Amino acid sequence: MWGIIATWRMAYEGIEKASEMLKAGGDAGDAIETAVREVEDFPYYKSVGYGGLPNEEMEVELDAAYMDGDTLDIGAVAAIKDFANPVSIARRLSKEPVNNLLVGEGAEKFAHKEGFERKNMLTDRAKIHYRNRKKEIAQTEIKPYAGHDTVGMVCLDTRGKMTSATSTSGLFMKKKGRVGDSPISGSGFYVDSKVGGASATGLGEDVMKGCVSYEIVRLMKEGMHPQEACEKAVAMFDRELKERRGKAGDMSLIAMNNKGEWGVATNIEGFSFAVATENEAPVVYLTKNVDGKCIHEMASREWLDDYMRTRTAPLKEL
Repeated sequence: MWGIIATWRMAYEGIEKASEMLKAGGDAGDAIETAVREVEDFPYYKSVGYGGLPNEEMEVELDAAYMDGDTLDIGAVAAIKDFANPVSIARRLSKEPVNNLLVGEGAEKFAHKEGFERKNMLTDRAKIHYRNRKKEIAQTEIKPYAGHDTVGMVCLDTRGKMTSATSTSGLFMKKKGRVGDSPISGSGFYVDSKVGGASATGLGEDVMKGCVSYEIVRLMKEGMHPQEACEKAVAMFDRELKERRGKAGDMSLIAMNNKGEWGVATNIEGFSFAVATENEAPVVYLTKNVDGKCIHEMASREWLDDYMRTRTAPLKEL
């Protein structure tokens, strides 16, 4: 059995590539890295990699992580600038005995020493988004942080090895040096080949308060199906935050166990995800929360066409 699941429609092309690798008996590490890189390299997805939205100083700072479920090795980078594929740097760091999470200048020095591709990740399109948002903030009460879509994945290969990976440019207009949940083990991601894995997208500051990815893996270890584990963890923590703080940030989690079974839960409207398994060709689903139960519906051709049309449409300055 093999499988791969990822947050958001933007992961679909990467999932397609990874599924071909897994079908041919490929390694879960290679497959997930390939899938995430596909998202990082596409300039029209404005929350990951090249074309990612900048911080308040108009710099693109990227976070990424990689975890090997066989060895529990972890590698992560945070607030790294001017490197093309942070997920690959994170995977390389997972091979190190120490220094597995590097940030800012330290992450950049490591990447340069290891020969990773330098690249200006700030695109002209992202500059327009930035200037438009600055004008919107000046004219209205719009929150600068609206918009934060991490790509997070969990992968299983035919030998039973599991991996998880994340990549994001984080909150739009964030403070310089801000780090969210994506490169933080147990919060943005977690995987154990003996059980399964999970990954998160949403407001990192809130996801980190509950280590939600680890909690889902823990529930699966107790015997829960991934869908049940996702729904329970997300609902409980959403309720907990609202009781203690009066509100809960966006939170969407994906999971897969070591049998290739998967689950997804969210506390928002309009969450999408992509999945492929030995028994299911690559597909995009839309999820909605109905009375605590998450209903998954296959995305229509109309929805898929509209998704790409809106993301690749020409931008005008306000």
